[in-house]
Amino acid sequence: MADGDEDYVYDEASGEWRPASEIAAASARVVRDASGNPLADGDSVVLVKDLKVKGAGQTLKQGTVIRSIRLTDNDEEIDCRHDTIKGLVLRTEFVRKR
Repeated sequence: MADGDEDYVYDEASGEWRPASEIAAASARVVRDASGNPLADGDSVVLVKDLKVKGAGQTLKQGTVIRSIRLTDNDEEIDCRHDTIKGLVLRTEFVRKR
């Protein structure tokens, strides 16, 4: 079931055969920071406001640089590490790409 060189994939959600390029475009997700810039694994971000860290009894100040972020399954959260806090998860609405 091909139209020219285009491959088709059966989409179980809709029950239809759809072009593979259409399926790939729909599944490609873009995680964005507070300013709307796309984020990727390994990016550095800057905090846009002071954040109290639950469980650590510490506040991360506005302007703090967080390096080497990792994207999570949730588009609104990133996994990162800070010098004093390991296993830190931040919401993308509080960070800006550096």
